[in-house]
Amino acid sequence: MAGIDRRTFKPIESLTSAYQGVEVIVTTLIGDRVMRREFGGGILELLGRLVTAPLFAAFQQIIATAIDLWEPRFRVRRITPQGSVEEIRLGHLGLVIEVDYRPRGHLGDFTVERVLSFTMLFREANISISSS
Repeated sequence: MAGIDRRTFKPIESLTSAYQGVEVIVTTLIGDRVMRREFGGGILELLGRLVTAPLFAAFQQIIATAIDLWEPRFRVRRITPQGSVEEIRLGHLGLVIEVDYRPRGHLGDFTVERVLSFTMLFREANISISSS
């Protein structure tokens, strides 16, 4: 056991807890947490803007930085967009995120156990994560 599921309050394993941590990071606005104002992803502030190449590059960089900063069990290797131009125009964006998984990273042991990837889907106002 590594944590508690935020919806069911049942015990979850370390990898599932790390995915849940990423979800919390990207859905938290910077400044929302009273005792940790700097926590968050800064991603929601970019949603709804006209998608240009520089904005998309900034979006990818912000996600990578937020995960590296706030989820010590992951270190981002690559973020690859998924979906067509028309899907992105409709607000349906998928990102495949490749990370080094360090199961004891939150304890200060940054030994990489394996490389894995997961998909983060942005659909209108919803963000979901699924493992590949």
